[in-house]
Parts: sequence; structure tokens; C-alpha cells
Amino acid sequence: MGSSKLTIYKLGDLIEPLDERNSDGKYGVNDVRGVSNLKQMMRTKADLYGRDLRKFQIVKPGYFVFNHRTSRNGSKFSITYNYDSENHIFTEDYVVFRVKENCLSILSPKWLYIYFCRAEFDRYVITNSWGSSTEFFNWDDLCDVSITLPDLQTQQKYANVYDAMCANQKAYEKGLDDLKLTCDAYIEELRRKMPCEKIGPYIKEENLRNKDNKLNNVQGVRKDKTFIPTIANMNGIELINYKIVKQKWFAYSNRINIGSIALRYGAPCLVSPSYTVFSVDEKIINPEYLILWLQRDEFIHFAFFFSMGTVKDELGLDELGQMSIPIPDLESQSNILDIYNVYLARKNLNEKLKLQIKNICPILIKGAIEEGKSKRG
Repeated sequence: MGSSKLTIYKLGDLIEPLDERNSDGKYGVNDVRGVSNLKQMMRTKADLYGRDLRKFQIVKPGYFVFNHRTSRNGSKFSITYNYDSENHIFTEDYVVFRVKENCLSILSPKWLYIYFCRAEFDRYVITNSWGSSTEFFNWDDLCDVSITLPDLQTQQKYANVYDAMCANQKAYEKGLDDLKLTCDAYIEELRRKMPCEKIGPYIKEENLRNKDNKLNNVQGVRKDKTFIPTIANMNGIELINYKIVKQKWFAYSNRINIGSIALRYGAPCLVSPSYTVFSVDEKIINPEYLILWLQRDEFIHFAFFFSMGTVKDELGLDELGQMSIPIPDLESQSNILDIYNVYLARKNLNEKLKLQIKNICPILIKGAIEEGKSKRG
């Protein structure tokens, strides 16, 4: 009987660092990318004003790039590869590498990427990072990783499964983007066709307190306009003065995370007395129609403008009431919401598809190794 077709390598024997700079300035701001801790490329959030892009590194299709800083990164290693068909540039702080050309018959770059996407690899990196206030996982640390490889054909087989799942997700996401454009176009057309009104006359502050102490479901509001269980230490805190948020009521903190506001969909909950709670005249405005407008980026700009114009940097209900939106009849509002709710449902499904792809990575690696063990030379 021959041995199984599995071989253990040091990763450093199979990969090599690269340092190709954008020295001729061929690539500009639109070509700049960053790396998320979800192992994906993303458009950079950094302020590039005054930055010399000629120092940025070129990452060609199939090349890998990672951030060697691991602290404050959600216990994940930010590494990806260029899965696009064109070159991108990354700041000089990143580390760029590729599978050596003479090792492409041993290691598939796509299989290596799937290997990196596993939670097991994140745990390995975090455990082996070093530093004091800032921790690092550097090039030498990556090279020291021991990796067990099945034959290339087996690697490619499982990489093809991953590719097929990604292709399905991307196709679904494209349809999602088209639906979002339709929804946005509908809203913009509505704004062009009818005058905007201030919402102040149609909103009312609510100050219902938990005096009988029956409720204990204390919530906060996130920047993504959703309620979450409070992260505050509630030990020994008396809840009788906390505000009640009923279904279809709104709540926001007028000092923390300005612009973070949420509509309550479920059972009543409690929020801190510092929150502002209000209802809307449902004979005029559908609460879901209003939150649709409050979720737009322009509301964030509005909130910061009005809050910073006050003595305490607060967004009071009077200031919120200055916001103007088109207010069509309830049937027209409902039609817009029908489109938007379909978009939200499909968006949630898209996130589930992404999670499935992430969760299948360890299964694919394990399957490839198990298949490699079963093969005999």
C-alpha cells in the first residue's frame, strides 16, 4: 500500500513577498482598497487627501495582501487576495505576497485563501501574535505556519465548489443592487414631484415610564438603526424611571451616536431616561415610511448639523422636527414600502448566503484533507 497523498510544508517555502509600487502614479484613488476582517477587499475608508499614492503597493489578480496589525480587529486576521480581474493598490503598511510560480503545481492560491478564511486560522494568528499595546502577526510568522496539503487536483476540486457558491451569491447580490437602485429612484422621483414638509407637526414626544416595574428588557440603539440589548452594566440599576418604547414608536439617544435612531417593531422595551422617545401621527405618516427616510445618509448629515448647532450638542425633538420629507398619501407610502421591504428581505438572505460561504470554508479544507488521506500513491 502506498502512502496517502498528503504533504506537510512550511508556508514560507511556498510563498514569496512582493513590493511593487505605484511609482508612475498609474493607479488613483478609485483603485485604492483595504482589507476587512471578513477576508474581503473593500473600498478604503481612510482620508486620502494629501497622500502620495505612488508609495502604495500594487496587488495584481491572484496576489495576497494582509494587515499585520491584529489588535482591535475583532479577534480576526485581515487577509485577502485580489479576486478581481484588475490591479488594485494598497497602502504601504500592508504586506503583499503570492504563491511562488514554481509552487503553483503544489498549492492552489484559491485553496490557500479558503484555508485563511477559517475561524481556526484566525485563532492561530491571534494566539501567535506578539506585542504590547499593539499586536502583530508579521511575514516571518506567516512563513512559519505549517500547512498540510492534498494533491493539487483535490485542492482544485474543493476550490471549484467554493467558486460556484461565490458565483451564485454574487449573481444574487447584483439583483439586490438593482432592486436598491429601483427603490432609491422611486424615492428621488417622489421628492422631485412633490414639495417636502417638516415632520415636526406629525411627531409627538412620549414619556411613558416603567413605574410598575413590569418591564426589564432594556435596549439601546445602534448606528444601523436597530435596537440591541444594552451593553451598560445594569447591576443595581432601578428601572422604574426608564422610558417605555411601544411598538411603532421611535427612540434615539440625543447625545450618543448622533443620528442613531430606531423604530420599535416587537414587544415594548425600555430605554435609558436620557433617550428621546416619540410616536408619529399614523393617519398622515406610516412609521415605516418615516424610518425609511431616517435611514438615509442625508439624515446623518442633518442630525450632525442641527445637534452641533446647540449648546449641548444634542438633537432634540424640536430640531428633529425641522427635517423635511415628501409626505404622499398613505397608499403611495405603502407602495414604496412594499419595494423596500422586498429589498430588505433579499438583503437579509444575501447576508445568510455570505455566512454560508464563510462557514463552508473549514468543511472544504477538512474534506480536501480527508480525501487526500484516502488516496494512495
